[in-house]
Amino acid sequence: MPLLNKIGTAASRSSPTPPGLRRLRVILTLFFALDGFIFAGWVVRIPAIKDQTGASASDLGLALLGVSVGAVITMTLTGRLCRRFGTHPVTVACGVLLSLSVALPPLTHSAPALGAVLLIFGAAYGGINVAFNSAAVDLVAALRRPIMPSFHAAFSLGGMAGAGLGGLIAGSLSPTRHLLGLTVIGLLVTGVAGRALLRIEPPAPADSSQEREGGPAPGTRTPRLDTRTRRLVLVFGLIALCTAFGEGALADWGALHLEQDLAAHPGIAAAGYSCFAFAMTLGRLGGTTLLERLGQTPILVAGGATAAAGMLLGALAPTVWLALLGFAVTGLGLANIFPVAFERAGALAGPGGVATASTLGYGGMLLGPPAIGFMADWFTLPTALTSVAVLAGVAAVIGYTTRP
Repeated sequence: MPLLNKIGTAASRSSPTPPGLRRLRVILTLFFALDGFIFAGWVVRIPAIKDQTGASASDLGLALLGVSVGAVITMTLTGRLCRRFGTHPVTVACGVLLSLSVALPPLTHSAPALGAVLLIFGAAYGGINVAFNSAAVDLVAALRRPIMPSFHAAFSLGGMAGAGLGGLIAGSLSPTRHLLGLTVIGLLVTGVAGRALLRIEPPAPADSSQEREGGPAPGTRTPRLDTRTRRLVLVFGLIALCTAFGEGALADWGALHLEQDLAAHPGIAAAGYSCFAFAMTLGRLGGTTLLERLGQTPILVAGGATAAAGMLLGALAPTVWLALLGFAVTGLGLANIFPVAFERAGALAGPGGVATASTLGYGGMLLGPPAIGFMADWFTLPTALTSVAVLAGVAAVIGYTTRP
């Protein structure tokens, strides 16, 4: 089987990509970037909205659970919608809802109200991630190349752009105007890219096995998966959870750790997540080449071990610069684990597999911040952040056990 995979990869690289598939790749990349851009725009305004609502750290953690609950509930439903209506229409619909819902948080003035509107935002966020990841899995199968990391690199680049823009305008623009601006940008991008996406037929799976290469066509009945396949999908979902937990935790708590525990200047503290995101983006941009040369198991094992070491340094380092280095190493380690887990789950079970991996993976990303908040109240923030290293190590061990 590995030899066949290498032959298929070599053949795909030697033949030109059909124009329709190239166009589809560009459009999906745009949606991934938009998702990261909007989510990062919300994340950088969390401190201002926390002050606006008067929420404590624990209250904010509970409110942030609204994103998690909304996403997890919607992800399973979205897998069914993708099978019935197709991944492309569902991607466009969720893009519209995501763009509209990001404007709601700054309109609230209490933690319960914030949690309620974050349910809507989380539902849109979870839905679009299942939809465009399912579409990307179909494209990966059609191209016979491991290009999934490139899509997640676009998400990371969008996140960096969203965080950078938010940092620049945070002092001069209110959260209400800032997030409303994201709504306008999101609707414009979704309108243009979505119109093009709806005109493109999803690629037919490159293999006759629907379960392995992207699932059945929209509107057809999903074949029942055997027990081993369901377990494998859950395993890859668990790997995604372990790694995504760290991404969510660093997004919301990394800057606070640098400023509160290491007395970093606010500007330097804000660079903490940027270091992490930039390193992750670089890792994902080179992810396709690494996967073609090394294979999936070395990426999972080495990535998890590298992220564990980096996060221990980031959480326990005595100086700001060592902590920043630790954040960057963590980003490099986690870069390609998440997209590999998604691609394998989708190849095994189609949109249903992506929905399962999404539920666990993005659930871990969204549950990470509130979990770190509670652990920080019980222990200390540096101790709480070491949980990221523990879960990255668990992902490496699980990745090794799936090598057969």
